[in-house]
Amino acid sequence: MTDRIELGSKLRGESLVRRGLLRETASVRQIRIMPDLNVVKIGGHGVIDYGRKVIYPLVEEIGELSRDHKILVATGGGARVRHILDVGIDLGMPTGVLAELAGKISEQNAIMMSLLFSKYNGVRIHSGDLLNLPSLISLGMLPVVQGTPPYGLYEHPPKLGSIPPHRTDTGAFLMAEVVGGKNCILGKNVNGLYTEDPFANPDAEFIEEITADELLEMNMEDMVLEPMAVELLRDAVHVKEIKVVNAHVPGNIAKAVNGERVGTLIRA
Repeated sequence: MTDRIELGSKLRGESLVRRGLLRETASVRQIRIMPDLNVVKIGGHGVIDYGRKVIYPLVEEIGELSRDHKILVATGGGARVRHILDVGIDLGMPTGVLAELAGKISEQNAIMMSLLFSKYNGVRIHSGDLLNLPSLISLGMLPVVQGTPPYGLYEHPPKLGSIPPHRTDTGAFLMAEVVGGKNCILGKNVNGLYTEDPFANPDAEFIEEITADELLEMNMEDMVLEPMAVELLRDAVHVKEIKVVNAHVPGNIAKAVNGERVGTLIRA
């Protein structure tokens, strides 16, 4: 009988939390599964809830873009998420349960948006289908996925309150990062990021470009995007910027996809 072969492992006996080991793994180059992918998140509260007046032109714009660009559409939740969170919080639901409930809403929007994209081979996919994106897009499909990341019952406890910190802005960013995408574009109902809520204060200063650290140091009372997405941007390997644009303005998504300056650019 031949001797058994034992496969070596650099991590054998490691605790996986040793700082020296973590520094060593940081030097390993990760592959980019889809370096040309544009993840376009369509906000629920800021875009989808406005109905056909805003959505129909946006569907045409993104659909036409998909003929020449690789695009993944991620959907937000909107007013219905706010309603279920309000009910759930009042009933004392744990954060993980709230995350599970909120995900059902962005899923509903993904189903509707995929149907609206039928003319452009829109297809609704699930979070676990991301590794199928190269095949789907090579077949001419325009995939649509819910933006809520699938933490569900395992959602992280928030630093403050009970609202799940990982929502659809964060989900869109994480999807772009894991596949090594080209762009993470967040479609909103404002021109970008402001020092204050522009609806409450019309004199709020527009922020054209800012780093993640600078933005977090401002410790703003309210932001147009989720703070968690900004926090994760600092540690990203592939996606080094987030673009926040007004999806109500025709042509803005196309400009962002084509690399033109529009909206706010948040850099790692």
